[in-house]
Amino acid sequence: MDLGLADKVALVAAASSGLGRAIAEELATEGAHLVICARDGARLQQVRDAIAQSHGVSVSAVTADVGVPQDVERLVAQALEEHGRVDVLVTNNGGPPDGGMDAFGPDDWEDAFRLILQSAVELSRRVLPGMKERGFGRILNVTSIAAKQPVDRLILSNSLRAGVLGFARTLANEVAAHGITVNNLLPGFTRTQRLEDLAAASAAAEGLAPTDIYARWAAQIPAGRIGEPQEFAALAAFLASERASYITGASIAVDGGWIRSLL
Repeated sequence: MDLGLADKVALVAAASSGLGRAIAEELATEGAHLVICARDGARLQQVRDAIAQSHGVSVSAVTADVGVPQDVERLVAQALEEHGRVDVLVTNNGGPPDGGMDAFGPDDWEDAFRLILQSAVELSRRVLPGMKERGFGRILNVTSIAAKQPVDRLILSNSLRAGVLGFARTLANEVAAHGITVNNLLPGFTRTQRLEDLAAASAAAEGLAPTDIYARWAAQIPAGRIGEPQEFAALAAFLASERASYITGASIAVDGGWIRSLL
């Protein structure tokens, strides 16, 4: 299937590892040129080199923290300066700390807001004018299954990621007539460093081994296993494509069936 992504320009946030890197790799496989960002500049440069060499596409790397508005402004400005446009935006970020209500104060909530919700808003706001002018755009927000079905000990993520869904659903209605789609991707338990960190934290809190936590998670998933980043990235590539022009305002889980709700 030709996804129509060849020579499109995609900006993928938090792309030095995990789901962000997997999405960047998948888009590059389809021929899209990339602008990728992350906070770790050295690691980001390694990823940039690897993707460019493997796929023969243009890849720009910008060291940036999407939780800092000035970094978001600089990131998008550099993307537009180097490529002239952004056709596909993938908002993504690292997860906030795990813990319950008593673990966090006002500064923690403010940091989580900037990282998760404000970053999605600011990235979208800065690429939308060009997308409207060209009559084409794809905005994909990487959120979490926690936005639909809260996960224990993730009060910051559960709360703020649900806000991204509300923002995206509203924005989707506003920009659909311009040929722009806005969708949310909800990863379930997927084999990333973030999941390893959560397993370690849960194991320490309960006096268990991380393997016990993984086994518990797998038992909750109808598919019976943890997902792989490439499985998640495949959906991102399709939603970014010309083929997905009539899908907007959706929140789609890639979770092996973990979410139990009807909608």
